[in-house]
Amino acid sequence: MINDDNSTISNWLDLLLYSTIRCRCVDMLIVGGSASKTISQNLSKVMNANLAEVNSKRFPDDECYIRIMTDLTGEDIVLVQNTYPDLNIIELFLLQDAIKEYDIKKLVTVIPYFGYGRQDKKFNEGESISARALVKRIQVQSDAVITVDLHETSILDWFDIPARNVSAMPEIGRYLRQFNIDIVVSPDKGAAELAELTAKTLECPWDYLDKTRIDSETVKIAPKSIPVEGKRVAIVDDIIATGGTIITASNQLKEQGCDSVIVACTHGLYTGGAINKLINSLDKVISTDSLETKTSEVSSAPEIKSALLELL
Repeated sequence: MINDDNSTISNWLDLLLYSTIRCRCVDMLIVGGSASKTISQNLSKVMNANLAEVNSKRFPDDECYIRIMTDLTGEDIVLVQNTYPDLNIIELFLLQDAIKEYDIKKLVTVIPYFGYGRQDKKFNEGESISARALVKRIQVQSDAVITVDLHETSILDWFDIPARNVSAMPEIGRYLRQFNIDIVVSPDKGAAELAELTAKTLECPWDYLDKTRIDSETVKIAPKSIPVEGKRVAIVDDIIATGGTIITASNQLKEQGCDSVIVACTHGLYTGGAINKLINSLDKVISTDSLETKTSEVSSAPEIKSALLELL
């Protein structure tokens, strides 16, 4: 019997297109910076592409030396390097320069964690807009740029070259399936889209945490609409820095009767020893390989691959 349901046909077509994009490979070489070795290796696997040999070191005065040992002539090149902390920004520029010494076809710069991405506005006269300053310099020697879960996607508007931002949330959602999550929440309304993306993969409800001031000393943190009693909750965010808000939210969700709280983020920044505080306070802490930490259990490489196939 033939099913005339157009939505079913559409779903099958979407699945076929998704599978085609995920499986198709492009000839390229990947140049991995010292700040992004793991994600470079993971990307080389999903792309079935070779990693170029890079010789990088620091002189006694901490200046950076870069030499690319692999012949890049005639190749599409994918450079993978974070712009955090500051020393890695200089390494990125030197890697771009070394790549351009070869007669390559195209250079796509992949920035798994875009440092200074939270400084995207000017609040006082005379301030630099740091995110814009980085964009202007990164694009000078790039043909295209890919970022992962930018804190503000409006940063892409400053690029004069093709620029894509991909989200690791679908991959995080796939990883979270093993924990039988009942509800996904974001720490605030501003990050609600991340919760929605993750919940779509998990096929479960999503919400965002809302703060209600009870009195001058008490603030209640709870999902805006969905009760958590008896639920397995996942809190997702793009960046976790100090982790203070996440820990407070987790404690309050436990007080409201939830069974467990798992936290997952794209970028585990973990400043000031936050990683140990989080691990000791939560049932599980997960991050991606955008920043290499002991919680890096998910890779953004499959999502980066999809963007690369559009650009190359």
